[in-house]
Amino acid sequence: MSLTDQLQIVPANAEAGFIPQPETPKAKADDAGPTLQEAIERNEALTEKIDALDAILAKPLSEILADREKSEEAALAWDRFGAMWMLSQRAMRRVALDLAAQLGVSEEEVVARAMTNANAVLNGADEVDLGGSIAPAQLQHIARHRAFLRKQFRTG
Repeated sequence: MSLTDQLQIVPANAEAGFIPQPETPKAKADDAGPTLQEAIERNEALTEKIDALDAILAKPLSEILADREKSEEAALAWDRFGAMWMLSQRAMRRVALDLAAQLGVSEEEVVARAMTNANAVLNGADEVDLGGSIAPAQLQHIARHRAFLRKQFRTG
């Protein structure tokens, strides 16, 4: 809102009439804003956010920075794990393709078999631990992320 929206400059001629600015039309009943319940819920949500921020700000700076350092260490660990996983996947793919070539199986057939096996695990049909090389926790982890993983292994 500018200053001219709030001030009226009256002409120097005292006989000149003062014409007030027209009032802005009032909002329709449909545009009345949030209901009381919505306002209460929004207030509660904002109060929770403020409380969470107050809890963070109440910590000493050294503790806040230590939490940040822990987060960075965890992110680095996950990044390294991802690199290790990608390396192992590439190595196993190479082994699978080399063995398939020795047996006269095409790369397309190897990929099709891999997709079939992945879908069997995702659908719970293959709960085999492969001679102890897959821990039950790994199968549980896969189960927790089935919806996401199904998108990755969708065929066609």
